[in-house]
Amino acid sequence: MARLILFNKPYGVISQFTDRSAEGARPTLAQYVDVPGVYPAGRLDLDSEGLLLLTGDGRLKARIADPRFKLAKTYLVQVEGEPGEDALAALRKGVKLKDGLTRPAGAERIAEPPLWPRDPPIRVRKSVPDSWLKLTLREGRNRQVRRMTAAVGHPTLRLVRWAIGEWSVDGIAPGEWRAVEV
Repeated sequence: MARLILFNKPYGVISQFTDRSAEGARPTLAQYVDVPGVYPAGRLDLDSEGLLLLTGDGRLKARIADPRFKLAKTYLVQVEGEPGEDALAALRKGVKLKDGLTRPAGAERIAEPPLWPRDPPIRVRKSVPDSWLKLTLREGRNRQVRRMTAAVGHPTLRLVRWAIGEWSVDGIAPGEWRAVEV
């Protein structure tokens, strides 16, 4: 059995244990996960929150991160505006981006989920409504969810990865983690 860490990555934390960027001193995984020999199985952008899986098992890491396995990744996405059926249908069919057509995604409007507050809060414009989507992807291009929602006319305001395959961030507070055996 392999050990898998389910970490709820807060907004503003980089998905690495060290920060070698010019900015330096950004929060890293090392400030939250004090477990030797584990590494992220995939990435989650600095300005995204939610589930990040870590393991020291190379085969498990490959199964999680390698696009060949097409492991479903579910995101809760707060977007600008109120996407209609045309926008949802485009997401479900696949969206043309600069690097090609995306795979079809699961896409549905949902009620505002009971999430933790984000620090800092999203920008709010009184003249523009916002709404929530649940998107399920089986590929992982760079900033894909943000690019897809923008392409259908509804830029992302907040992005939370809720689940990867059978694993979910449900019940794990931001900055906290839980270990499971797989």
